[in-house]
This record gives sequence, C-alpha cells and structure tokens, in this order.
Amino acid sequence: MTSVPVKDRVKVSQNWKLGHCREGILLKWRCSQMPWMQLEDDSLYISQANFILAYQFRPDGASLNRRPLGVFAGHDEDVCHFVLANSHIISAGGDGKIGVHKIHSTFTVKYSAHEQEVNCVDCKGGIIVSGSRDRTAKVWPLASGRLGQCLHTIQTEDRVWSIAISPLFSSFVTGTACCGHFSPLRIWDLNSGQLVTHLGSDFPPGAGVLDVMYESPSTLLSCGYDTYVRYWDLRTSVRKCVMEWEEPHDSTLYCLQTDGNHLLATGSSYYGVVRLWDRRQRACLHAFPLTSTPLSSPVYCLRLTTKHLYAALSYNLHVLDFQNP
Repeated sequence: MTSVPVKDRVKVSQNWKLGHCREGILLKWRCSQMPWMQLEDDSLYISQANFILAYQFRPDGASLNRRPLGVFAGHDEDVCHFVLANSHIISAGGDGKIGVHKIHSTFTVKYSAHEQEVNCVDCKGGIIVSGSRDRTAKVWPLASGRLGQCLHTIQTEDRVWSIAISPLFSSFVTGTACCGHFSPLRIWDLNSGQLVTHLGSDFPPGAGVLDVMYESPSTLLSCGYDTYVRYWDLRTSVRKCVMEWEEPHDSTLYCLQTDGNHLLATGSSYYGVVRLWDRRQRACLHAFPLTSTPLSSPVYCLRLTTKHLYAALSYNLHVLDFQNP
C-alpha cells in the first residue's frame, strides 16, 4: 500500500479488522455456474460456461465496465479452472483439454490432455501442470513449438482436485480426493515426475483437498472436504501441519486466499459464506453470508486486493468493499 496515504491505510486496515464493508454484486448470470476468476492489474477474468471473459475495473475497484474487454473461447464444455501466466491464459476444461490463449491477441490453441475433465491447472516458469478426474497429473511445456507434448504422466491413484507449482519451479503439489490413496497432499519433482513426499497422516477417507497454494518455497496452505485450513512448513515437518483452522459450521471449504501476512479468507460450501481469519488466532474473525435462503451456493473462488474482496458464487459475483463501507 505504499501508494496509499498513511491515513487511508489505517482506515482500510481498521475496516478489515472490524469487518466493516459494503457488499455489492458486480455480475449476474441466469444459469447456475461454477465460476473461476483471476485478477491482473485493473482487470478481472472470470469463467462462465465454456468462455473466459475479461472485464476492466472502474477507478473505485468496486464496479466493472459492463462490456467485456475480451472473450476467450475454445472449450467444448465448461472451463473448470484457469491461470494467468506470461501474457497467456491457461485453461482447463471439462472436455479433457487444456487451452492456451494469448491475452492481447486472438491466438488460441487447445489440445487433448486427459481422458476425463481437467479439474485444475497451474503454470510457472514456462511449465504447465494439470490434474484430472482420470487420476493422473501431467507436466507440459508452454513453449509455442511444443504445446501438447506431455513431459511426465503421474499416476495419482485418485482424482486430482487442486494443483500448484512451487515458487522455485522444482516441484509441485497435488490435492486429491483421498479415496483411492491414503494421502490427499503429495509433492512431486517437476523434472523427473517422481514422488518427493506426502504431507500429513491419518486423513479420514474423503478428506479431499479442493484448494492449495504456496506462500513461499517452504510454506503452503490447503483446504477441502474435511473443513480445515492447514498451514504446512516443509522446514519443520511434512507429517504434521504447523497450524490449522476449523470451519465452525462443519462446511466444506472450497477456496482460500491470503494477503501474504496475517489475513486469511475462506469460502464455504453453504450459503456463500466468506470467513476472515487472523492467522495468529484460532477463531474466525468475521463471517459474511453472501446468499439468502432458499438459495444456497458454494463460494467457488475468492480473490483479494488491498481494499476489496471478490467472491464468485453460482449465480453472481460479489464484492466486499472495505474502502467505503
């Protein structure tokens, strides 16, 4: 927040701490969706059915220009997940294909990647990793002349729900369903495709990991069906997490985000509940139910900026404005 005057920094910080915000709806759609989104500069990218749409924020950050900046197509079924990398959008589709779109041109390539839907994808350092319902994770090059050439195929023995590449580009982690294999969190070597280690122990069957993210080369966060957020530090132990937070209403946690400091935000499976946590405490700080009965929707994706929180639900995209509550 170096560009923000100190007085405004204190004001916004207190609003986050006290849970003071103004709720709004940025986008609505008629049919139930499972949207995913990413932020970049003053743009928001969000998937709807088999398209990815790009919108520009207005200066307040709490509203969007209604006309999309761009529309990225190519999948025959819904987009399950996508990431932004090197001026590209890398998308994973329910048609078993990976799409590579250049943001500022019409260049689009898609290739068959898995036998079933591709649930998750990540891209860093010119490498793409993907995970699928077909119980495999795969490693691909991003180089234009080598698109679609699989470098490694990893048999995970389980459906892969989430995936993330380490900031060092040396390994990646998969979050699986915890049905066919005892460990839902495993780290693989990016160069050889071999198993490096698995995280945790004594997971109950079905404790699948729906979202995982690295904060540093040695620390990562995970959440999923067993209602816990777990913080792992690979320097201390791979068998026990260093901190965990339990969703108080026993709801599946679909997604998580952090500000890189003490703030943690999670999205629950019922009634669009977004929770804010202070990582120095066990208890939840604030809860924001973004849907009212009888409508109930998971929070499929969360994104944070300094002043706003964006949450994508089945029928709309919500914003919590902590700058002007």
